[in-house]
Amino acid sequence: MATTSLGDTLVHTVGDLPAVGTPAPAFTLTGTDLRDDVVLPAGSRVVLNIFPSVDTGVCATSVRRFNEIAAGLENTTVVCVSADLPFALGRFCAAEGIDNLVTASTFRSGFGYDYGVRMENGGFAALMARAVVVVDADGTVLHTELVPAIGQEPDYDAAIAALG
Repeated sequence: MATTSLGDTLVHTVGDLPAVGTPAPAFTLTGTDLRDDVVLPAGSRVVLNIFPSVDTGVCATSVRRFNEIAAGLENTTVVCVSADLPFALGRFCAAEGIDNLVTASTFRSGFGYDYGVRMENGGFAALMARAVVVVDADGTVLHTELVPAIGQEPDYDAAIAALG
């Protein structure tokens, strides 16, 4: 179990992020159209931007920033993952002109458990903690970050540096 914080509350997650150097857990998430599943892409590097809800300021900022970053990345898919309903994710991306990344919902999956990011207590209990996981084209975890406080943006530079 790992910890982060939400305000003055220490928040526990269900586990730990996958270890660097290990295979990234496979996942099936729900895409914005509710029909197409989002899975760990084979043969492509992946940046998972994991966050509680696109309806909060820092989460929205991270999606915008990763959209900018994704435009310049070769052979890399950026997947923004939250427990938001697919409709909310789609609406946000349409309103913001976000089209360089994929958004996906955990609402039908065990992703939060498999990646150790489901928060167990606090005001955001059952949502995903803010984290970044970078995976190489072979499916190996290159970098992980669980932010120390939910209100803090991830280290974008460290995530991109991990891609080499």
